[in-house]
Amino acid sequence: MPLTVDDVDRFEASRPRLQAIAYRLLGSAAEAEDAVQETFLRWQATDVDHIEVPEAWLTKVLTNLCLNQLTSARARRETYVGQWLPEPLLAGDPLLGPADTAEQRESVSYAVLTLMERLSPNERAVYVLREAFDYPHREIAEILDITEAASQQIFHRAKKHVSDGKARTATDEAAARRIVEEFLTAATTGRIESLVRLLTEDAVAVGDGGGKIPARAKAFQGAVAVAKFLRGLFKPAEVKRALVGGSPEVYIWTANGEPAVVVVVDGRVVGVMCLEVTAGGISAVRSQVNPDKLERATAQWAAADHGEPLLRWSQE
Repeated sequence: MPLTVDDVDRFEASRPRLQAIAYRLLGSAAEAEDAVQETFLRWQATDVDHIEVPEAWLTKVLTNLCLNQLTSARARRETYVGQWLPEPLLAGDPLLGPADTAEQRESVSYAVLTLMERLSPNERAVYVLREAFDYPHREIAEILDITEAASQQIFHRAKKHVSDGKARTATDEAAARRIVEEFLTAATTGRIESLVRLLTEDAVAVGDGGGKIPARAKAFQGAVAVAKFLRGLFKPAEVKRALVGGSPEVYIWTANGEPAVVVVVDGRVVGVMCLEVTAGGISAVRSQVNPDKLERATAQWAAADHGEPLLRWSQE
């Protein structure tokens, strides 16, 4: 039976929530949108008049599609060149989903999305549904075909895994921006000592080039090592201009709700550096430079009013 206009409208009303769930589960905007579209096709092929709670049905179908995707993604990532990081979403992207609570904001942060890679597919699903969307364990159990007690146990285990790897003290947005401004100033003027002071002792820096853009396979660890790496990264050089196709402009922005440095060449986003800022300093620098994972950011950037760059690399 073909869908009625009301049936389509019902699905479209759920689309933003489904997209936000899928992105948190998969860490990829394109894969999230594919999963939502496949959910729609299954909705279209079903006799929706016999579905008692459409939202629950749609969430169950989407979640299981994402679980299958996560299982195959783990195999693909074993052959991925270098470090794998999620696809960053710039401020205003609808896939970021709800941001009304601290849990919702944190669940889509680049730091937590990266940490969720430690979780099994089931752990990730329970964590996202409970922490970000406040689903009761009874409903999560029905979605995943597990018991309510199992859902509770999985959630506590998943939350502990994420919490163990997460910086424990955050700082407010205005203070974070000041730290990022100081960070950029220090990185672009060669002040290693200033950079070290802005970083926590156990700071890490990692990049994802996907084998298409050079990125160190092993993370830099420790404030001094990270500071030296960043100083070299921000030092203008003709070989770097050739690599990115022009002279970069550097902006302070927000990605996944966190402070970020966005590098743009002729309107094209060539790098998004997500900074994990805590009261003790910058604890992690995660750079996405894989061009395949920056296409959506470029489209979002074109639609944004981003003002003047904080820094331009002039020709030498």
